[in-house]
Amino acid sequence: MIGTSYCKHGEVLEAMGDYIYLHGFASGPQSYKGTWLQSRLQTHGIDLLRLDLNQENFTHLTLTRQIQQVTQQIQGPTTLIGSSLGGLVAAWATQQSDHVERLILLAPAFDFLTQWLAHLGPEQMKNWQTTGWLSVYHYGLQAQQQLHYDFLTDAQRYPDSQLNKSTPTLILHGQRDEVISLNASRLYTQHRPWVTLYPLDTDHGMADAMEDIWQHIQDFCQLSPC
Repeated sequence: MIGTSYCKHGEVLEAMGDYIYLHGFASGPQSYKGTWLQSRLQTHGIDLLRLDLNQENFTHLTLTRQIQQVTQQIQGPTTLIGSSLGGLVAAWATQQSDHVERLILLAPAFDFLTQWLAHLGPEQMKNWQTTGWLSVYHYGLQAQQQLHYDFLTDAQRYPDSQLNKSTPTLILHGQRDEVISLNASRLYTQHRPWVTLYPLDTDHGMADAMEDIWQHIQDFCQLSPC
């Protein structure tokens, strides 16, 4: 997947490594942000690989499984772009790989369990623990899906405090994010000088901020405007 970056007029700019996009929780590789960024990166001759982190088995999804899937895909110099939970997966894959050159996180799901479980409430939590199953609306499949309680117990093995690899990291996070608070990214940025955070005037979906996002990505990846 390694290719050459070029402008639409044909001039060669620089050799590029692999670019991989990781979608968010209960989403899929056809998500808006992923397909939008793929079209823009194509103007630089970059093929963005959009992984399906569901692996046709959302029911038994775990962070461990997703991290393993990503690290197995990384074969050489790589830029990881992760959205929401995909951002958390990208951070952990970077922690475990020597080939990630840069990390781009869009509304990353740091402090994930604390924030997500607060949306569920104590009754849903108790039922999930008791029955072993939680009904989740999957936006990629546009249907309710069952999620096993192993997802929660596995995620507890991955505290943000252990993410300490000094890989150049760009975080873009909405000031109006109603799912993962901007403060989670602010706290993550503290004491990690290799991380740059830009708050944007948008919500968790970020659909109205894609042009701003693209400008920041171009600057961070040193992609010459075409």
